[in-house]
Amino acid sequence: MFVRSLADCAEFVAGDDSLLRELLHPDKAKIDIRYSLAHARVPSGETTKRHRLATSEVYYIIEGTGKMTIDDESREVGPGCAVYIPPGTVQSIQNTGISDLVFLCIVDPAWCPEDEEILGD
Repeated sequence: MFVRSLADCAEFVAGDDSLLRELLHPDKAKIDIRYSLAHARVPSGETTKRHRLATSEVYYIIEGTGKMTIDDESREVGPGCAVYIPPGTVQSIQNTGISDLVFLCIVDPAWCPEDEEILGD
């Protein structure tokens, strides 16, 4: 059995400026999965940099409210929302609330630096 606590995962600033803690990654956890799972946080009033992945991604919102933008489409999101982000689309998320926006990121196949392009603000 493999169990990893969020408290044991160091927080770092990702390329899109979100604050990430990587929970599961097949290269780092030495487990037989093809996806990666990260816990993300965007402080109130902040927006992640526009970026795109070559792979698919899902955001699952845990806390807070925000505006998810994929290409030219934007939608309000909050706790319990799951957002599918198709490969190659430009994405960003804005925290529109007064507290942190907290969500899980599932990337399939697992995230790797070569698959991400940061486009800026």
